[in-house]
Amino acid sequence: MVKHNNVVPNGHFRKDWMHYVKTWFNQAGRKDRRRKARSLKASETAPNPLKALRPLVQGQTIRYCSTTKKGRGFSLQEIKKAGLTAQFARTIGIRVDHRRRNKSTETLERNVKELNFYKSKLTLYPLKAGKPKKGQINDSLQS
Repeated sequence: MVKHNNVVPNGHFRKDWMHYVKTWFNQAGRKDRRRKARSLKASETAPNPLKALRPLVQGQTIRYCSTTKKGRGFSLQEIKKAGLTAQFARTIGIRVDHRRRNKSTETLERNVKELNFYKSKLTLYPLKAGKPKKGQINDSLQS
């Protein structure tokens, strides 16, 4: 309630609006910079894959059960069936999730097939040139 003959408040509150405006003019430049950084990283780590191998899993709820997505890691059963150990699989770029259980044989077989395909394409280089090691996957002879 305003008493007496006072001046009506006329605050000048819109002076700093330009400080709060967010612009996005650098979007195209950032996109280009990220793309170049990814290709540079790929060339620097040339024989290595950019990302670790992840399994295909089913969505969990009624809404998503018809979709497949990349999971956190392969189950211990899938890794064992592919002829690997969990510790060795982690060293060659395969994600492992020790909590995962296989409820269906279809996804188990699909993921084992994926692991075997990955193993067939994988080339391990020896740490010391001319001294290849034999293991679950043998080192390549050329260095």
